[in-house]
Amino acid sequence: MPGSNERKRRLARERYERQQQRRRERQRKIQKWSVISLAVIAVLGLAGGLTAAFAGGSTPKHTTASKATPTASPSASATSSTAAVTEPAKHCSYTSSSAGDVVKASLPPATPDYKATYTATINTSVGPISINLLNSKATCTVNSFVHLADANFWNNTQCHRISNSEGLFMLQCGDPTAKATQTLSCSSTTVGTGGPGYEFANENLSGAKYPAGTVAMANSGGSDTNGSQFFLVFKNTSLPADYTPFGTITSGLDILQNVAKAGTSCTYPQAGGGVPKEKVIIKSVTIKQV
Repeated sequence: MPGSNERKRRLARERYERQQQRRRERQRKIQKWSVISLAVIAVLGLAGGLTAAFAGGSTPKHTTASKATPTASPSASATSSTAAVTEPAKHCSYTSSSAGDVVKASLPPATPDYKATYTATINTSVGPISINLLNSKATCTVNSFVHLADANFWNNTQCHRISNSEGLFMLQCGDPTAKATQTLSCSSTTVGTGGPGYEFANENLSGAKYPAGTVAMANSGGSDTNGSQFFLVFKNTSLPADYTPFGTITSGLDILQNVAKAGTSCTYPQAGGGVPKEKVIIKSVTIKQV
């Protein structure tokens, strides 16, 4: 019957339209959750990036992946975000900072003596360590080092970390809160975080290497976060070019090597090395202009 056939066709058409509607609804839900998933992934990625960005400290850590990866102090990592400065620098910028445990020092002069030639002697309880400062290659770093030395900033402090394994061979010093009379602990949350109350940019990183005799800045894990901490390399070390080399040791490598042989009294978690078993006290740092 014509009427019955027409009714069947109409019902079939309506059933088809309902199926299509349900299919479109499912597709919209799939697309919605895909967008939400991507948003969640993006937020988690950002959170991870922020966590990495705010991880702090002040020293290099050697790993076997990519030869070396820095972390914080007692570990470190940093890559400069500042455009390379033509050396020797004729102007230096030092930014006040309250990061870490601050023993506040005055800011170094903004105009360095970029033509000067400097040597430094770190007079320690285990002997003197002589250094040729690379003023023509890391002018602002040397300017800061000379300034802090002249202010007796490191007098009666101790070097808080020695590493003699896993390709990381260095003694780290320069934390003003590591007092000479203090017994350092690897479980301390503050040891290795001290600074002068200012920060400054990385220098001399292009093609930087860290052979025995290198003196370089430690940093707090962010871009251009140099302060007062530095490390002295006593055996060829592979590190990424993230730590400003500003001096070369001319005598005293044997002193560092003997301190390393004595070992550590404890080991820093996840950092490499630990507190030197043989205490190294900085009595003074003297600068000579030659």
